[in-house]
Amino acid sequence: MAETGASPLPPTPPAHTPLARAEHFVWLTARVLEQRRFAYHFLGGGADAVETALSAYRNEDDGYGHALEPDLRGPVSQPLHVGHALRVLDSIGRCGGQRVERVCRYLTSVSTQDGALPAVHPSQRGYPSAPFVPIVDDPPSELLSTGPVVGLLHRNEVWHAWLFRATDFCWQAVESLEKTHPYEIEAAVAFLDAVPDRPRAEAAADRLGRLMREQRLAVLDPEHLDAFPVAPGYAPGERHLPHDYAKTPASLARAWFTDDEMTRSLGFLRTQQQEDGGWPIRWRQWAPGTALEARPIVTIEALRTLRAYGLPVT
Repeated sequence: MAETGASPLPPTPPAHTPLARAEHFVWLTARVLEQRRFAYHFLGGGADAVETALSAYRNEDDGYGHALEPDLRGPVSQPLHVGHALRVLDSIGRCGGQRVERVCRYLTSVSTQDGALPAVHPSQRGYPSAPFVPIVDDPPSELLSTGPVVGLLHRNEVWHAWLFRATDFCWQAVESLEKTHPYEIEAAVAFLDAVPDRPRAEAAADRLGRLMREQRLAVLDPEHLDAFPVAPGYAPGERHLPHDYAKTPASLARAWFTDDEMTRSLGFLRTQQQEDGGWPIRWRQWAPGTALEARPIVTIEALRTLRAYGLPVT
């Protein structure tokens, strides 16, 4: 019989690199999709295997469901699942062609009257979902769900009728932001980093960066976390750092931070790898399974961010 209080997971074998420790964690805990993604990004695995694993989440309506985004359970397609699917396809160079044409048809079918996406379509009702994700009968358009999708489609030079009004919505939403919060800023950056009108995007990003600093929405000194507020409605400790906004050096958000601020942020990210080899999730954990599924996703993205900035992970 296991001792009371013993860890439910076997210890990570000794390893000298963040990547080796993370690999053990992924094989131990991850879904097949994240196993395939880890293999693609860090072990020389193929893109076909990732796409095959992702296809298990695709529905007949050309959307994605089945808890692809772990905080929304159940089989039904949702815009947040589609955004997740497009990020995966983009990361393996497969965000285009007929598969994305079909996705755009799904996006058209669930768009609101202004041509953009709600965070959660009412079809989610009756299935488990995170308590911080409200389900309403007539949900409004959200930059949170629309911005990243529009950005990814522009980044991959996808042209579809759905994009025209959705892009207009994102411009209006980004340029009118005043009181905001970290995830909304992340969604705005995902849009601005890829939208074709670069001068307008740079001007909007400059304004957004000033807004972010005025509202103290990034931890600029990780040694003094408590000096930076947690956004209303967020979980205790759910703070954002510079690397959360500028996930690569090419992001417009990189200009928001000094070299010292970014160095501290990336150093903090590296130290967050836990004893089991994975990185933690910072948002509210409402069910054991969702936390278990989300941690490998966060772990892969942490390693990709560190590598994008040239920090060793192997």
